[in-house]
Amino acid sequence: MARFESILDTIGHTPSVRVHRLGPQGVNLWVKVEAFNPLGSVKDRLALGVIEAAERSGELKPGMTVIEATSGNTGIGLAMVCAAKGYPLVLLMPETFSIERRKLMRFLGAKLVITPAALRAKGMVDKTKELAAKHGWYFTRQFENPANPEMHARTTAREILTDFADIGLDYWVTGYGTGGTLNGVSRVLNAESPKTKIIVCEPADAPLLESHQAQEYNEDGTPAVAHPAWKPHPMQGWTPDFIPKLTSEGMAQARIESIVPIAGAEAIETSRALAAKEGIFVGITSGATMAGALKVAAKAPQGSNILAMLPDTAERYLSTPLFAEAGNDMSAEEQAIFDSTPLGRDPS
Repeated sequence: MARFESILDTIGHTPSVRVHRLGPQGVNLWVKVEAFNPLGSVKDRLALGVIEAAERSGELKPGMTVIEATSGNTGIGLAMVCAAKGYPLVLLMPETFSIERRKLMRFLGAKLVITPAALRAKGMVDKTKELAAKHGWYFTRQFENPANPEMHARTTAREILTDFADIGLDYWVTGYGTGGTLNGVSRVLNAESPKTKIIVCEPADAPLLESHQAQEYNEDGTPAVAHPAWKPHPMQGWTPDFIPKLTSEGMAQARIESIVPIAGAEAIETSRALAAKEGIFVGITSGATMAGALKVAAKAPQGSNILAMLPDTAERYLSTPLFAEAGNDMSAEEQAIFDSTPLGRDPS
């Protein structure tokens, strides 16, 4: 046990956990469970990194309002950081994302502006830029802010190197949302663990990277247009309708072994399997990354160590298809268990 001066001091130092019942024999599957962060996702790291960098640079001054566009996890992380530091926060999120995310951000004291589905992610970012300019608010720019990958280079990557210093890491499997994790961790792994092969997963329905079509950017690094390869997919937090600048930079600078497409149904089923067979309670994007790791494991040499990033907790997805089979009422089998002894049984 330990004492901490602030909830923010508990961010990071998430565990790498062995997976035993999924995957082939003879290959060592590990997952880095980012749900152990205080607000339940890898984006807690980003939130602290961008706010503290802005404080150091003087861009963010005491009492200033912070604003960001989010699919949920970054907003929740920022709401925690801003609450702890005393900054007012305005967040924008598309109406298509889960109700739980809205309630969490508002519960943490943030103001939440819901954008129409038709605007998609690019429109949400454009609206955020417009509001920041009009009101003089500090826009954290999670998709292009270099403080985002720098935080992962300083924390996430270092934790991975420490965890596998004795046994080595053969494959590191990740998805991308902002690109911060991919960018920051791959930079360090390439330099200090060059044998580690980097695998990037993306939705099969939105193969932006696999399309090899370049993203157009404005001068400030925000997307100029939506990417033509994007289609709707269930991986909330992964792959907006543009390739973030940080992702493009990460793909250009890193030695990427392969890009693995993951179907939405496969991501959901793998998340459910992690819960039911391993007791690891994580969201759809985590299921997608694990599905990618299983594909790697099927072809990996015996004895390989594979680490998959699991971005968030399953509690962000209670109102989504992930929980469609987890009913509120007893199933016939559960009712039969109740009826197998007399107490409380319907006498009829």
